[in-house]
This record gives sequence, structure tokens and C-alpha cells, in this order.
Amino acid sequence: MFERFTKSARAVVKGAVEHADRSGATVVTEEHLLLALLDRDGTRASAALRELCPPDRRPFLAAALADARRRAGLSRADAEALADLGIDVGAIVARVEETHGAGALAAHRENAGRPSGRRPFSREAKTVLEKSLRVAVARKDREIGDEHLLLALTLTGGTVAETLADHGVTYTSVSAAVFSPTAP
Repeated sequence: MFERFTKSARAVVKGAVEHADRSGATVVTEEHLLLALLDRDGTRASAALRELCPPDRRPFLAAALADARRRAGLSRADAEALADLGIDVGAIVARVEETHGAGALAAHRENAGRPSGRRPFSREAKTVLEKSLRVAVARKDREIGDEHLLLALTLTGGTVAETLADHGVTYTSVSAAVFSPTAP
């Protein structure tokens, strides 16, 4: 599959690994893929992100991702479902952080099962890579570009897709920005 990735898509994957390295995570997550996409410039995905989530709004995006990490990656939908069962995720997070320190759930999630050798991709990140292929095939594109990775991130569900949608970055809006006649 990686032979079908464009230079820009490969750069995103490498950038995601670098983000994981810098953060001390033992696995590359879908959040690392998004951060690597946000680092890019001069590509179809970067143009779409600049249009849909301008640089002045990105600190809010980063804060929302950090908040999701504090909840051990639970989406708001997950937290609401647990609340319906009488489980207050916010109270649990507060109690865990009181006992083990700020970000304890995020650290556990990212560092669970420390592998040796190459940094593996999480199941969710692998799903993004697989969906990027499906998006490209559905569009009859021969190569997988970084725009396909961004589209796949909007489709996977979970905290990254939820956070992107909260900031106006959805499959529909990205498609319009990337594949419009005036797109780069």
C-alpha cells in the first residue's frame, strides 16, 4: 500500500512518527497523523486545513485534543454514553489525576505495552491509513495523497474526527476544499 503514497503522504507518516518520538509515545496514533498534517505546507491537505481551520484557531484544536487525551481517548459520545449509565468520566479523570498526577490516563494509553524496535502504529492509526486507500480508490485516484489521509481522519470516528468536526473539518468540507475546481 505504501508504494501508492505520494511524497507528501509519506512525509505525513514520517512526521507522525516524529511527533510520537517527541511526545514519548510508544505508538503512533491518529492524533500524531493529524499533527503531522498540520505541520505541512504547500499540499492539498494543508490548503484545506488552512481554509477550514486557520492557524489562529489551531490552539483551540490542540487544546481539544489534549482534553481528549486526558480522558484516555474517550470521545464525548463515549463519555455521554457512560453518563447515561451513571458513570461520570470527568470525576474519574479528576480522581485518577489526583492520585497519579495530571495526564495519568493519557500517559497510560500511549505507553501501554512498550514494544522494542520500530514504533508501531495504533489500531486507529492503521485504520486511517487503510481508509485513505479506500478513499483514493473510491475517487478513482491512482495515488494516495495527504488529502486522502485527512479525509480518512474525518471518517474514522473517535476523538480526532470529533475534534476536527467541532472545528468545521468534516469529510464534506474537506472534499469541497480539496476537490473544488479552484483547489491547488
